[in-house]
Amino acid sequence: MSVKLVVFDMAGTTVSDKNYVGLAFQQAMKAHGYEVSIEEINPMMGYEKPLAIKMMLEKQGNGLEEITETLISTIHDDFVAAMVHFYQTSSAVVPLPNVEATFLQLKEKGIKIGLDTGFSRKIAEIIVDRLNWSGLIDILVASDDVPRGRPFPDMIRKMMEELGIHDAQEVVKVGDTEVDINEGLNTGCLYSIGITTGAFTREELLKYQPSHVIDDISEVLTIINQ
Repeated sequence: MSVKLVVFDMAGTTVSDKNYVGLAFQQAMKAHGYEVSIEEINPMMGYEKPLAIKMMLEKQGNGLEEITETLISTIHDDFVAAMVHFYQTSSAVVPLPNVEATFLQLKEKGIKIGLDTGFSRKIAEIIVDRLNWSGLIDILVASDDVPRGRPFPDMIRKMMEELGIHDAQEVVKVGDTEVDINEGLNTGCLYSIGITTGAFTREELLKYQPSHVIDDISEVLTIINQ
């Protein structure tokens, strides 16, 4: 069965991220009195961000009565503002090595390219615009476009529906976090590929039983061509 769609994560998979997202998350938490280490934050980076904030607040050991939707929303608003400013202005917003060449080679094979992310659509669209990727990708789905973010299959299922793809075995998922791998597995994708260019090491990714772990995004082409 041929592959019709490859779904890529954004920060850490296709877009360079030297912990900028984690640092913005850390600062948003700190502004509201919560001291969180980067080591605690990184494993949560693949989740939709309001859920990641809720999980982090719960991990801080505060009583559940303190964790209100208003608090989560306020911290998230601060995080979004920091990320919007970063992605609009920073010279560090660049594709990771071989990403655009890989996209082009997939397109030459007639394979659709999707991006999904734990970011909101507002941030995701800024990244796509900044990198001039609107003509390079076929579909973008952000965490707030669906009822449930990763690791649930909703984002990939939405892409499949919009692109007229009916069998998840014609879809490949690529990402740098636990929830990327589990999203692919939960969707029933042909391959759920972990990549070491982001938040997780090879050893950390292997714990979640991806079909493959790669160090360079161009290796996706080799896997598909097998």
